Amino acid sequence: MPFPMIRELRKAHLDWITGPAPTNEKDAYMAERENRRGNRRDREEQAPEFADRLVAINRVSKTVKGGKRFGFAALVVVGDQKGRVGFGKGKAKEVPEAIRKATEQAKRKMIRVPLREGRTLHHDMEGRHGAGKVVMRTAPTGTGIIAGGPMRAVFEMLGVQDVVAKSIGSQNPYNMIRATLDGLSKESSPRSVAQRRGKKVADILPKREDTPQESGQVAEEA
Repeated sequence: MPFPMIRELRKAHLDWITGPAPTNEKDAYMAERENRRGNRRDREEQAPEFADRLVAINRVSKTVKGGKRFGFAALVVVGDQKGRVGFGKGKAKEVPEAIRKATEQAKRKMIRVPLREGRTLHHDMEGRHGAGKVVMRTAPTGTGIIAGGPMRAVFEMLGVQDVVAKSIGSQNPYNMIRATLDGLSKESSPRSVAQRRGKKVADILPKREDTPQESGQVAEEA
């Protein structure tokens, strides 16, 4: 067999094993781009940015001509534990698929909440949604998260460490989470208030320098 024919056969066999090499610059560019995409996906899977918490999962059914079709509905809360949180709901025939849909929806509907010292709320607030009503109050260091199940999931994913909350309305987890996020969306930090009023942050915050002196004077008089 002539030597050129052997070389062509070897090249064809190598292409069959490893795939044909890029024939032009466009093919080389597309191959490099696909490689970068794969590396980026691997990095995202290795280091996820958000944490998620499954709040509730229910079995649902749909009545059709031949009978009933059963599925699952999942409620998931997602946050970065640094001031961003969101919730989502998903429905599918299998539980993992329902959770995946809910997680993706939660990541698209996230809100940012300013935190005082990165651990608690700036002020007390109330939130409402339908028949759901929640009350949230700031708390000193070491208090922890004093809240019910769905509300606790929201605060943990938000990154709050000290808070006192109470639900005094509907106990439906969907309404409780919506009411909690409604109240958190109304929160305003001293910096945003000062910027809105055209003042300095020091002018907005209460002055507490006189309180120790007054308490000392009262003790001396007693």
